[in-house]
Amino acid sequence: MEERFYKRYESFKRSLDALAEARQRDMSDSFVLSGTTAKFSITMDLAWKVMKDIIVGYYEIADFVTGSPKEVLKKAFQAKLISDDTWLEMLRTRNELAHDYDGAIIKSACMTIIGRYLDLFYDFRNTVDELLKESL
Repeated sequence: MEERFYKRYESFKRSLDALAEARQRDMSDSFVLSGTTAKFSITMDLAWKVMKDIIVGYYEIADFVTGSPKEVLKKAFQAKLISDDTWLEMLRTRNELAHDYDGAIIKSACMTIIGRYLDLFYDFRNTVDELLKESL
């Protein structure tokens, strides 16, 4: 794996831990809500890019047409990096939040982020950690 992967993976882990702080925060506070969605978007972007790095660098699968997040998630599922198609839902949520100009979906999205998505991010982190142990 390239050094860029390790830097990106460390950024993902830091972002995930910062996102997890939302579980201890007041979800009625608009500042907390906006911070949670911003950190979720960053964590999601780092996650799919780490997946792509692993798929290309470790599994040596390079038949991506565009390398879009959706395509990477599908390949990651096939490679068993992720075990749940909820990741496609997570991607849709990230995309919806990017266009939620009046804050209509932010509260329900934040509850889903801390209630379901965080655990999937940590599952992915554990999978990557195991993969890295095996490759050493």
